[in-house]
Amino acid sequence: MANRVELIFDFVSPNAYLVWWPLRDLVKRTGAELDVTPVFLAGMHKLTGNAPPMIRNKDVKGKVEYDMLEMQRFIKKHQLDKYRLHPQFPFNSITLQRMLYAADQDGRGVQFAESLLPAIWEDGVDVLNPETLGAAIAAAGFDAKDLFERSQTDEVKQGLAANTDHAVERGAFGIPTMFVGPKGGKTEMFFGKERLAQVEEELAKG
Repeated sequence: MANRVELIFDFVSPNAYLVWWPLRDLVKRTGAELDVTPVFLAGMHKLTGNAPPMIRNKDVKGKVEYDMLEMQRFIKKHQLDKYRLHPQFPFNSITLQRMLYAADQDGRGVQFAESLLPAIWEDGVDVLNPETLGAAIAAAGFDAKDLFERSQTDEVKQGLAANTDHAVERGAFGIPTMFVGPKGGKTEMFFGKERLAQVEEELAKG
């Protein structure tokens, strides 16, 4: 049954924040499950030849401006007025992603992502400062020291790299990518926060 949405996820993507809340509402409304798959977006871009939209589209007249207009429309539609572009964007997310991978290994990946997204994309927490980031993680109910130590292990580093490689092998090239369908079974891929209606249609097929 198509009762599961898997979100390919990296904290560095503004769209990871923007899609999260309406996607959470969607899965609750439909009775579906939400999983996160931590990847390293910079690595995904390298593997696919992709780039952030503001870089990829910078030489296309009017494209960046239109993308910003669409973002503002999405923010207004879903009442995401707390969103603020992070002052360190684009920041290096590798340690955060490894910590998310470790949390996901504990079965708490969704909780970790949901707890940290507001700190990053609403409060602008200094993600490159271990003390401020650790405080935000601790405030969310996680053991920051444990997650950081595990993020430095070969097991977690290799696990995140494998996640990134596998996502690309499955067709992912950016965030947000969503796979709808049972774990280990046939899934349908959807890219972009504007595809939520299509995700809901796929879930409705049962």
